[in-house]
Amino acid sequence: MAAAPDTVAGRLGAVRAKVADAARAAGRSADAVTLVAVSKTHPAETIEQAIAAGQLVFGENRVQEAAGKFPALRARHAGIELRLIGHLQSNKAAEAVALFDVIETIGSAKLARAVAREMQRQGRHPRCLIQVNTGSEPQKSGVAPAEVEALLRLCRDELGIAVDGLMCIPPVEEEPDAHFRMLALSAARLGLGVLSMGMSADYPQAIRAGATHVRVGTAIFGTR
Repeated sequence: MAAAPDTVAGRLGAVRAKVADAARAAGRSADAVTLVAVSKTHPAETIEQAIAAGQLVFGENRVQEAAGKFPALRARHAGIELRLIGHLQSNKAAEAVALFDVIETIGSAKLARAVAREMQRQGRHPRCLIQVNTGSEPQKSGVAPAEVEALLRLCRDELGIAVDGLMCIPPVEEEPDAHFRMLALSAARLGLGVLSMGMSADYPQAIRAGATHVRVGTAIFGTR
């Protein structure tokens, strides 16, 4: 029996269907797009509802909040993948490396060096994405588009960080398509296969532009 539409399971099912439709419309397989359920601000009990509906990939914005929820969830459920999608301060690098499977927000040489030091110290190597500030917004984290290649070389050649791809958060007041296309072109030029872009309001557009990961919170969990 289908889940009620006003439940986490029901909303998750609707988002999955839209992801699949957008992928097919773009001539892509639905399996080519990973849905990252953004569980920030939502308690473990709500996340459990998504897990019960088969969702195992989650995104959190804050290290401390994720640390308060996910160790216990992981003890109860195998196969959870946890992705850091919010700004990471260098002084939180140790906790992030210990907790997350993927760090999507490497946006500066300083942060890359801090993460690399912790990877070496802990012997744990989460996969990483470079966050690109496609709108050149001074208040937003991320490397400038013109500096992506230099940061990628630093991560790979000097620091030994495995960089899978790129991530962006377009300016809220601008149409996102141009930013999605910019990120896709940059990833293609650099030979990177992962594109994390698109949120609740625009993930079908991101999929059409080539997103491999979409980060959806409100459309699944509702507002808090």
